[in-house]
Amino acid sequence: MTERPAVRIHRSAVIDEPCEIGDGTAIWHFVHVMAGSRIGRDCSLGQNVMIGPGVQVGDRCKLQNNVSVFEGVTLEDGVFCGPSMVFTNVLNPRAEISRKHAFKKTLVRRGATLGANCTIVCGVEVGAHALVGAGAVVTKDVPAHALMLGVPARQRGWVCRCGMTLAEGPSPRCDECGQPYRVADDRLEDAT
Repeated sequence: MTERPAVRIHRSAVIDEPCEIGDGTAIWHFVHVMAGSRIGRDCSLGQNVMIGPGVQVGDRCKLQNNVSVFEGVTLEDGVFCGPSMVFTNVLNPRAEISRKHAFKKTLVRRGATLGANCTIVCGVEVGAHALVGAGAVVTKDVPAHALMLGVPARQRGWVCRCGMTLAEGPSPRCDECGQPYRVADDRLEDAT
């Protein structure tokens, strides 16, 4: 690993300039960070991660092995991307037709978890602290704290900020951390 001031970069990684990498970030084997991207503080980019041009990755994000974050994707602080999960940036790609003008933006809000092998189809917003289950395919916006499962992904409940599934009902309380919530107008609200 190469040590830059407060940044660890494995010697097999390729870092294009200019880009910004925050203090405390670790970049592992065979990672490619493309020019114009910004990676926040205290992030971990696992083996074979690719960060596209102009991509924004917030602080304390964890991108597990084999994740490609394409141009047009923004990850806010504390986002977890499970192994081999997939982002897209064009709805109807063709090898022989350039559609860079048709890139759709994808926003993943603070604290969201994207499970292993899930797919996030471009043009959606994944809400804060939402949890997308392993293998799910997200084709529409995801509410904050929503538990999304299946193909296509459908909401199957709510999750706490700490990631635990909440019991059903109008006033769930997290069994793990004790955080109280209330369900109102098809959204989960903090009840403290």
